[in-house]
Amino acid sequence: MAMTQEAIGGRIATTMQAVVCYAPRDYRLETLDVPKPGPLEVLTKVEASGICAGDLKTFHGAPSFWGDAEQPQYIKAPMTPGHEFICRVVALGDGAGEKHGIAVGDRVISEQIVPCWHCRFCNSGDYWMCQKHDLYGFQNNVNGSMADYMIYTKEAIVHKVPDAVPIEEAILVEPLACSLHAVERASVKPDDVVVVAGAGTLGLGMIGALRLLNPKRIVVLDTRDSRLELSKRMGADVVINTMTEDAQQAIMDMTDGYGCDVFIEATGYAPMVNIGMKMIRKLGRFVEFSVFRDETTLDWSIIGDRKELDVLGSHLGPYCYPRAIRYIADRTIDVRGIVTDQFALADFADAFAKAESGGDVLKVILRPSGR
Repeated sequence: MAMTQEAIGGRIATTMQAVVCYAPRDYRLETLDVPKPGPLEVLTKVEASGICAGDLKTFHGAPSFWGDAEQPQYIKAPMTPGHEFICRVVALGDGAGEKHGIAVGDRVISEQIVPCWHCRFCNSGDYWMCQKHDLYGFQNNVNGSMADYMIYTKEAIVHKVPDAVPIEEAILVEPLACSLHAVERASVKPDDVVVVAGAGTLGLGMIGALRLLNPKRIVVLDTRDSRLELSKRMGADVVINTMTEDAQQAIMDMTDGYGCDVFIEATGYAPMVNIGMKMIRKLGRFVEFSVFRDETTLDWSIIGDRKELDVLGSHLGPYCYPRAIRYIADRTIDVRGIVTDQFALADFADAFAKAESGGDVLKVILRPSGR
């Protein structure tokens, strides 16, 4: 096997530190061999790895990841978590440079989905819905980024990221790509009143994407004033703290009693689905992005008989990575301030606890080289 490599800040190590998930709450920092790239594979050194709500739900054993009596287990443990990352190429397997248009030393990101490229969805261009559906950091054949090094597999979709983009912004390419796709699904029109529920990392990206479309009004719901303040900077017209204000009444008041045209759910809080159903107008568009820990129920008569709604799912960030990289690089969407906390890889347990601690915490990232 041919392989090219060069030192990036020194020789490539033979061993590395990696977080390994064995079961819910059983996560360990271990010393592993640095993987070697096979044909068409890319060995990268991880600059940073983000902690996503999906990582936290996996850690706590959510059935949507670990399975239950009604759904299969998605996780293939033991595996290294991490699907939000920014990396540097340190070695190329045979043919990988030509396939991906990259060289050793390039700063790169891979889309979080690892398509099989053989199923009906991959063959029709709908690769993000791949039937096999491997995602970095959830299966042990596609180990993730909570490690010193990670492999981009031969199926990977790889994009370059400019060196000038600070790590705290570059790490947000993956979530912003997801946000862009969710907003695309909403088919927003100039006269729309759009409600975004949840001003976390994904919701904030959605606000930035919506601002580029310039709808009549962007309304943001959250329970934390610090997030609502950042929402204003991202482009929100109206912010509502649902702990202190009657959000439904406020939406009705600003829409002459009709309700919002578009409701985008990005909280991960199951009851918000029913709240959104009450806020949205007849013939409105409801976009569901979140991954819930538990099942949610609703009165389906609202969707059909009462309001004739368009209910749309949103999954990953297909075809959105180049735009996300460009928007972050030139600050068309200014993501500064979204990363609030950084931890060394060895302190991953503290990082996970911080990520779900509430308060002013937004995006928590791990830095293999330290803080």
